[in-house]
Amino acid sequence: MRASRPVVHPVEAAPPAAAAVAAAAVEAGGAHGGENGAQPRGVRMKDPPGAPGTPGGLGLRLVQAFFAAAALAVMAATDDFPSVSAFCYLVAAAILQCLWSLSLAVVDIYALLVKRSLRNPQAVCIFTIGDGITGTLTLGAACASAGITVLIGNDLNICANNHCASFETATAMAFISWFALAPSCVLNFWSMASR
Repeated sequence: MRASRPVVHPVEAAPPAAAAVAAAAVEAGGAHGGENGAQPRGVRMKDPPGAPGTPGGLGLRLVQAFFAAAALAVMAATDDFPSVSAFCYLVAAAILQCLWSLSLAVVDIYALLVKRSLRNPQAVCIFTIGDGITGTLTLGAACASAGITVLIGNDLNICANNHCASFETATAMAFISWFALAPSCVLNFWSMASR
């Protein structure tokens, strides 16, 4: 039995001048929509709203920092939060979240002022990892604090001796901070995965 073998025919390369003219024609056609609708080379798509370096991204970072700072301030206003490790964890996570969000807000402000895109793969990777870590810590701290708050208020009925309203408010602020962080984390992960 004989197996068929493909036949290879050599193709001559186009001269360099003809290749440059052909590339210019493709770019000109792509700039006006092109036949296939592809983006011309060297042109970037707009950043999605909420991505780093956009006004939406700056807004999300400021909301994250505000609610993390609010959770920190409300929890620090009570004098007995250090007696519960979950509340100490919430304070530590809120500090980290506030610092991370404020530092990225400064980066977003810089990018908006100089009109630079933050679609650099290394920067997007750092943003994604940082958002994932701070988001996980903030969500874990908020859940742990919510559990302790429910234990104190509903199960043990000792709210009269504690600052239950302050604990619940700080926990709610931590959850809101995490909800503001989730879109940033998802957008950064999507940008990193789409490369």
